[in-house]
Amino acid sequence: MPPPRKIDRLPEELRRWLQEELRKRNFSGYEELAEDLAFRCEEEGVELRIGKSAIHSYGQEFRDYARAQEQAQEEIRTFLEEASLTDEANVTKALFQQLTTIQWRLQMAMADPENMPDPRGMKDLTTALNNLIRSTSLRDAILTAERKAQGEKLDAAVAAGDIDKAAAEKARSIMGFA
Repeated sequence: MPPPRKIDRLPEELRRWLQEELRKRNFSGYEELAEDLAFRCEEEGVELRIGKSAIHSYGQEFRDYARAQEQAQEEIRTFLEEASLTDEANVTKALFQQLTTIQWRLQMAMADPENMPDPRGMKDLTTALNNLIRSTSLRDAILTAERKAQGEKLDAAVAAGDIDKAAAEKARSIMGFA
């Protein structure tokens, strides 16, 4: 396995700064960026000198990654606008299963030292799983609250005499929260 790139050895704060600067500068101006990064490294006591070609290579890779993330977010936004909460919860569960399968395969592949994946990809996958777990819990809570509100509306309709109790129970069964 090749040694890590110098950029990968930057502290997290400097890497985030570099990513933000790449975006601000529209993924250009690498010579100035190399100078600014050298200054920041010196300021923070980091003994790394990263040239413009390494920053350019990283910048192009990060640009492609950022564009893919933006595209994925836009597709998710479009999906969520069209999907109901129940559909979203089902898709989230399926996505979680898919991500855990991928992570399991990566872990199995890592048992062979000759087959080590890129650690950045593993970190991104772990972060995606954690975010998905958090969002799944939130979606489940929202879904539970929505079903409770629907149940309360049915109870209120029964109390007001708008529907009878048997119809309300049948509606609960049909909607899946008997």
